[in-house]
Amino acid sequence: MGLYKKKTPMEKTTMIPLRNITYWLLWIAAGTTFVVDNQVFGGPEQPSSPDLTDDHQKVAIFAGGCFWCMESPFAQLKGVVTVESGYTGGTTTDPTYENYMAGGHVEAVRIVYDSGQITYKALLDTFWRQIDPTDTGGQFVDRGSGYMPAIFYQDEDQRIQAEQSKNELAASGLFAKPPAIPILPATPFYRAEEYHQGFYKRNPLHYANYRQGSGRDAFLRKIWPQQTAASQESDQELRKRLTPLQYEVTRKNGTEPPFDNAYWNNHQEGIYVDIVSGEPLFASTDKFDSGTGWPSFTRPLVPENIVEKADRTLLTHRTEVRSKMGNTHLGHVFSDGPPPTGLRYCINSAALRFVPKEQLAREGLEHFKTLFGTKR
Repeated sequence: MGLYKKKTPMEKTTMIPLRNITYWLLWIAAGTTFVVDNQVFGGPEQPSSPDLTDDHQKVAIFAGGCFWCMESPFAQLKGVVTVESGYTGGTTTDPTYENYMAGGHVEAVRIVYDSGQITYKALLDTFWRQIDPTDTGGQFVDRGSGYMPAIFYQDEDQRIQAEQSKNELAASGLFAKPPAIPILPATPFYRAEEYHQGFYKRNPLHYANYRQGSGRDAFLRKIWPQQTAASQESDQELRKRLTPLQYEVTRKNGTEPPFDNAYWNNHQEGIYVDIVSGEPLFASTDKFDSGTGWPSFTRPLVPENIVEKADRTLLTHRTEVRSKMGNTHLGHVFSDGPPPTGLRYCINSAALRFVPKEQLAREGLEHFKTLFGTKR
């Protein structure tokens, strides 16, 4: 996979072994636990059939470009039972990631939901808030027929609701052009390889970087400013993934002890990313010893990833620093730093994860390698 853009299956056909090795190394590097079965390096053996356990459970299928980005928004909805990535809409059987586009398929998600807890209309509302409904040539950085967005209806009632929802979106005036998403009858859905399932949970750093670099999140924030970033994990998920100190600092605006944290005295070359979202924040090239016992930087690595807010706690006026995508409390910025900025970004180690320069490429951050060996 490229830095941000997912290569098309046609481009990847002659590189299957390398791709498999790359994914294997990526998962090992991220410390992700996964199970290898007979579908990891191949496609499904037959169309995936929904496991409906009662009469209230129904199926919805949506295509919205990269299927990684379509799982998380639906999985977090109350009443959604399962969400899985796969291929649908084509003419071939047993499609794989290498050949699904050649068979006329698109990347899609199939949702099993409890109609007693959530309506199909609510799923449609969520769908529209994940995509650019005026673009049928792909979605964001992913171009081509395999990334075409679409709604695949299961019955006449879903078709009518989808058409009505599309008309309501057109009447809202949110977009300069009318929605052009096709509404099509459902065809066999083929479950994708296991390494695609729940990718946002298996590899949160790579997923966050991909979403940000693809342009999807920036577009959605512009159209739906009140919408929480779809890539943000639930509080329950964060409590499981983070240590108690990391959770206290990042979600409760806590402060870790000085001189007793991971990075205050770290002199390795590399970059520091948000422990929650994975967005790049600071670089070792801007790090200095402030004598405070916390990691200190003269400036952020990616200024647009930093949000500054007034902080009037502790009976004083300070400027809090948070990450934009993860909404993570990082620390504070002060005007007593060294040249060239005169600023001191005093950051909690517990809010950061350090990526050594040797590991940047395998985490999708290779464009930052140019920082090292040359002065900024």
